[in-house]
Amino acid sequence: MPQQGLREVEHEITVSAPAAAVYRLIAEVRNWPRIFPPTIYVDHVPQGGNEERIQIWATANGEPKNWTSRRTLDPERLTITFRQEIPAPPVAAMGGTWIIEPLSASESRVRLLHDYRAVGDDPTSLLWIDQAVDRNSRSELAALKTNVEHAHATEDLTFSFEDTVRVEGSAKDVFDFVNEAELWPERLPHVAVVRLTEDTPGLQELEMDTRAKDGSVHTTKSYRVTFPHEKIAYKQTTLPALMSLHTGYWTFAEDAEGGLFASSQHTVTLNTANIAKVLGPEATVEDAKAYVRTALSTNSTATLNHAKAFAEQRARA
Repeated sequence: MPQQGLREVEHEITVSAPAAAVYRLIAEVRNWPRIFPPTIYVDHVPQGGNEERIQIWATANGEPKNWTSRRTLDPERLTITFRQEIPAPPVAAMGGTWIIEPLSASESRVRLLHDYRAVGDDPTSLLWIDQAVDRNSRSELAALKTNVEHAHATEDLTFSFEDTVRVEGSAKDVFDFVNEAELWPERLPHVAVVRLTEDTPGLQELEMDTRAKDGSVHTTKSYRVTFPHEKIAYKQTTLPALMSLHTGYWTFAEDAEGGLFASSQHTVTLNTANIAKVLGPEATVEDAKAYVRTALSTNSTATLNHAKAFAEQRARA
């Protein structure tokens, strides 16, 4: 008999891919920001055997949230059970199971089960959770289906790169420069306007107007997760026309000589539908990759060099 206040729901989707391949994709949480739209960043800690602990930052009903879950992987049965360790209010408890069932050699059914309660069994909060679980589950399953079925088609469209500078200063000062994005219009010539909110410490919503070389201004929106003074991970949710995905992170690694290496990493998937519109009818995928990489590297390297100057000036002072 269900507990009072406990909600149990199920969502499912049919995927044109082998069940084992679908299972692997769900099991490898480092790919979640790329395949599940609500997910911003996932931190993964193996616990031995098939047990693991993951910390997830994601949006729920448009609001950034974070929680910690424990998972048990069963690659033989193709199931993954999960239970939130520290739920984010208004969630009091949350858990469930991924079940992948082979329908044929090339098709499978993915079932996503959830059970949850609201803090104080509040009916208004329970309705909010109902809506968030339904929206996120549908979004996750649709994205999973798209990602698996089009894996081969998009493999050549997804690429990563990194820019690095060495800084004779402290990781804290470089981290502060990147973290304090509300000051970027004063510190970075390519940034026109910044709107930064951080209702939960370490979880930021960043909207930014950036100037291009031709003088045009482009608005982008990102969610950022900060780890003082080591890393800032982000996922862009309002994207330029040539990108269907943009995730990345800033890292600040001190070395034995008293300085550090500051890096900006990007992972991008091209939106091929807009290549001709943006670059002309003769432009190729490789042209678009080069264009996007140059644009992103120019801005991130400029930011790194300004952060370097900022930190080195503080070190001298």
